Amino acid sequence: MNIFSLLDNLEDELEKGMNLPFTSKSLIDKEKCLEIIKDIRLSIPDEIKQAEWIKKERQRILLEAQKEAEAITKEAEQKIRALIDENEITQRAYKQSREIIENAQNNAKEIRLGAKEYADSVLGDVIEYLTQQLNVLQENRQELNSKKR
Repeated sequence: MNIFSLLDNLEDELEKGMNLPFTSKSLIDKEKCLEIIKDIRLSIPDEIKQAEWIKKERQRILLEAQKEAEAITKEAEQKIRALIDENEITQRAYKQSREIIENAQNNAKEIRLGAKEYADSVLGDVIEYLTQQLNVLQENRQELNSKKR
């Protein structure tokens, strides 16, 4: 079953509920409603599940990029210290260490930017999909309400 038919079933079940006198409350079949909600959860589109995964993956990638940048920076600093002891190549060592640090920082920045752009793109797609689904739900609800009258 798709989500829309499950929502229709839930709505029907809620409308079938017996009204309590002098209140706006109703008695409903709790078990049946909970079963329908469970089915809705199982029918949630993969895009929503994927968005959650992307959010977690983005954090993991950013942390990994940061660790990699720190490791590269430490490695560069160690190389600098080792080269300082060798008088003839001290100038080359400074230059090389600066390039290594700069490359590490650029690589880390590119990784972070790429991860952010990818996550933003996928989240944008999910938002667009969910907006479309919400519009469809609102249209269906309006259509249902207009048929009640």
